[in-house]
Amino acid sequence: MTTVLAFLVTLGVLIAVHEWGHFQVARWCGVRVLRFSIGFGRVIWRRQRDASSTEYTLSLLPLGGYVRMLDSREGPVPEAWRAQAFDQQPLRSRVAIVAAGPLANLLLAALLFTATHWIGTREPAAYLATPPAAGLAAQAGLQPGDRVDAVIDDDERLEIRSLTDLRWRITQAAAEHRPLQLEVTDERGNHRRVLTLALDRLQGHDLDAATWRQIGLPGPWTDPVMGTLVAGGPAEQAGLRQGDRVLRVDDVPVADGAALRERIRQGAGQPMRWTIDRSGVVMQLEVQPRRVEEGGQVFGRIDAYIGEPPQMLTVRMGPIEGALRGVRQVLETAQLSLKMLGRMLIGEASVKNLSGPLTIADYAGQTARVGLTEFLVFLANVSVGLGVLNLLPLPILDGGHLMYYLFEGLTGRPVTDVWLRRLQRGGAVVLLLMMSIALSNDVARLLGLH
Repeated sequence: MTTVLAFLVTLGVLIAVHEWGHFQVARWCGVRVLRFSIGFGRVIWRRQRDASSTEYTLSLLPLGGYVRMLDSREGPVPEAWRAQAFDQQPLRSRVAIVAAGPLANLLLAALLFTATHWIGTREPAAYLATPPAAGLAAQAGLQPGDRVDAVIDDDERLEIRSLTDLRWRITQAAAEHRPLQLEVTDERGNHRRVLTLALDRLQGHDLDAATWRQIGLPGPWTDPVMGTLVAGGPAEQAGLRQGDRVLRVDDVPVADGAALRERIRQGAGQPMRWTIDRSGVVMQLEVQPRRVEEGGQVFGRIDAYIGEPPQMLTVRMGPIEGALRGVRQVLETAQLSLKMLGRMLIGEASVKNLSGPLTIADYAGQTARVGLTEFLVFLANVSVGLGVLNLLPLPILDGGHLMYYLFEGLTGRPVTDVWLRRLQRGGAVVLLLMMSIALSNDVARLLGLH
């Protein structure tokens, strides 16, 4: 139920804001708006003050909306209303009305990002767990417990406030395959050094799970302490208890929770000698992870939560800093989206990166369950995506109409009706193809095929 409600809120807010942008600028330009609709198809609710005012409706299919304006190309217009028809407006007014929808989404995203910076978000500190040996992070020299204080990107030093912040900086650099320098200290704040994460060596152009495995950025650092144990599981059978601190496995020191989890995964069905500290008493136990096979891979499990909760901090900014960061986040997210779309277009990135309504619904539910700020961040990111998508020069989208107006501005004459129909049909085919790919990707992700 949470997922459904969060998805409906997401759609309702983003569509309403987008159409409000068109609607409000149209009214400012003196255009008569006949209908403001959230959704398509059969009308399930309507409201209208009188016959000459705007009709507000909710329709059955919520995947979109529209603003219907008076337009002499769609039917006869009384002479008294002719000056209020959309097609009779000067070019600058038509451009402003069409661009207002996507720009409203980008403005909403900036406001939401800003709000989250003012409210503050609970995020894991940028203390890193043991990096996988084969990843770029380990090759760069990152050690368990290292704290990343800043990144140096194109000679600009950017402070890192949290692990979430670090992941975003790495995402941006990975999208362009450019190396990123990390300014790090050890867990005590000493031994400051600058390491180079060689993202220019990444194979492939997709920002997917395989790429992140190549990067090898670990999760937050946690103590190797036993948490909740499943009754009857290998951990309980071995005599382990909640709160036990694992010191060594087969005489190899355990650095943190991530290192312990990796040893367990590699030890499927094999007995291990664990050295633990239980309330100051050091003892040894034999633990045999059970063998699990999933997706053609074999790994071990002991049916217990491993590692204490990571160190969390509240990232909060002041009014000016938060607003500037919110605007910058919109620009960076839009830039990254355009780069990925461009790479998909020329074949450098897989179309598997496209997401559709099922993935959006899933993420909406997940973030809503975590907390308000997480949901607002999700909403902001989707709003940026919607704004960028609508600005693409596809004939059926707002960006396509802006392309027509660019032609009109350069040549002094509008696109002919014949070409409009051709371009609209072509744009509809492209958009349906993109939607089909996105939906198939959603299904594949839900089935674990991606």
